[in-house]
Amino acid sequence: MLCTNVYSSFDASNDPPLMILDFSFLLTVAEISSKIGINYGQVGNNLPSPSRSIERIKSMKIGRVKLYDANPEILRLLSGTNISVSIMVPNNEITGIASDQSKADEWVRNNVLPYYPKTMIRYLLVGNEILSYFSDQDRQIWHDLVPAMTKIKYSLKSKNITNIKIGTPLAMDVVQTSFPPSSGSFRSDISETVMVPLVRFLNRTKSFFFIDVYPFFPWSSNPKDISLDYALLKNISNNSTLRYTDPGSGLVYTNLLDQMLDSLIFAMTKLGYPNIRLLIAETGWPNSSSEQNQPGANVHNAATYNRNLVQKIVTKPTIGTPARPGVVIPTFIFALYDENQKGGPGTERHWGLLYADGTPVYDIDLTGKRSANDYEPLPEKRHFIKGIHYDD
Repeated sequence: MLCTNVYSSFDASNDPPLMILDFSFLLTVAEISSKIGINYGQVGNNLPSPSRSIERIKSMKIGRVKLYDANPEILRLLSGTNISVSIMVPNNEITGIASDQSKADEWVRNNVLPYYPKTMIRYLLVGNEILSYFSDQDRQIWHDLVPAMTKIKYSLKSKNITNIKIGTPLAMDVVQTSFPPSSGSFRSDISETVMVPLVRFLNRTKSFFFIDVYPFFPWSSNPKDISLDYALLKNISNNSTLRYTDPGSGLVYTNLLDQMLDSLIFAMTKLGYPNIRLLIAETGWPNSSSEQNQPGANVHNAATYNRNLVQKIVTKPTIGTPARPGVVIPTFIFALYDENQKGGPGTERHWGLLYADGTPVYDIDLTGKRSANDYEPLPEKRHFIKGIHYDD
């Protein structure tokens, strides 16, 4: 989870002719489930047991679970459920797998075969946000990424496993230019050397571009120029009149999340790969912060964002984004729990839908059947900037 590009003001401009896009290549994705997923992290010393956690996930009617490893106990507990599962190869194992097919075979043998197909493993992610780390060793892993993904894919295929998609979750900092969305392009240090092989692999295997996308970060970095309502997806619930017209494409945006997602679509298109599907591997909003210089991190905003997000993702017919209207985007909310051992700023430990004791931080229906008006009033919005109290 990394802070990303800061968006400029989204004041409406004169509308140029709307860009004509062909979505026929995406018609097959209508069958993809729009059930909301959850990121089940375990970076805490006070969290409920895996068995209690899986029961809680079932009771919340969560359709997908994303793990940051291939935890044997959790994978066994998910056996026989109707929950799709995403597992992950740790960053430090990528280089070994990239250079040795037998290590890829061993990883699949130890972490997939004992559970599949009774546990519905659907995504196998190689690494986590590895293009956001810049040491010499990290840069070597950048170049090992696609070779490792290729060897894992070969291992699965050799076992006649064809319905597990291989991918890697990236942060929004892989995009060098993202505003307006039509200017979207990848960083120059990775565009040709890493991104071209990656999107070629994703296109060839019909996999997804997995992205961790947080409107909270660009908004909190630039709250004077970006409306909070625009970042909180308020248009989904109250038909706000906030609009931004991209001068390059003519596409009209009503929320910051769509702008961020479409900048990736334009970036992939510039590399010659316009048809790769998006999957939101992480998104959410912090419910609290222990530090006073992190505005907007409160229960009110977290509940508002995630409730509106659910409505956007599960609404029928599917909303999609301006560049891909009507296209399902599988989505995982970050996170199941507040995790008290995460490092970084205070918000890092407060993204959960649940407190560490398993009780809800706020009420939310992940099936999307409840409208915004069906919830009890939320706590007053309060945050602090440099010791000065503000109400949003």
